[in-house]
Amino acid sequence: MDLEQERELVFKAKTDADAFGLLYDEYYPKIFGYVLRRTASVETAKDITSEVFLKALQSIKNFRWRNIPFSAYLYRIAEHEISNGYKRNKHIIFLKQDIENSAIISDISLDDESARVEADIQKHEEFLLLHQCIVKLPHIYQEVIVLRYFEKKLISEICIILGKREGTVKSLLNRGLKKLKIIMDENATF
Repeated sequence: MDLEQERELVFKAKTDADAFGLLYDEYYPKIFGYVLRRTASVETAKDITSEVFLKALQSIKNFRWRNIPFSAYLYRIAEHEISNGYKRNKHIIFLKQDIENSAIISDISLDDESARVEADIQKHEEFLLLHQCIVKLPHIYQEVIVLRYFEKKLISEICIILGKREGTVKSLLNRGLKKLKIIMDENATF
């Protein structure tokens, strides 16, 4: 969906629930993926993503179009909700609890299935280790690293989402990656 189509859809969503539903359908997977990567918990990601869209729906009438993608608005709400979640639950370490597999086992041999499961477990463990290192970073570094490397956002998009200048975002990325490397070297599990 291009920016003009999105603008029209957002305008319609102010009075039409079906139009908001289209926005929801378009952005739910992206916001959920972002929150999941930040929290590493499927249940927490579901809760936070639901809260993001509830808040977006409640405030859509006050939303002013500024030629910025609606997704930036949603990411900003998501970031706020994640921050609030960490503030409320400082003692909780979010861990991903499960990997959803939709593959149906049919003609797959036991050895092939075992190899696939082991590979999935290895990826899951690497994700958890990386996540544990990322959450040790200050919050602002977590934001920019996840947006850039997990969400594949351009620097310009990150600037819009975080409301920061390009130089600031680049600096935060650089410093955050240096700090992340130090943390990863200290853990030496990779």
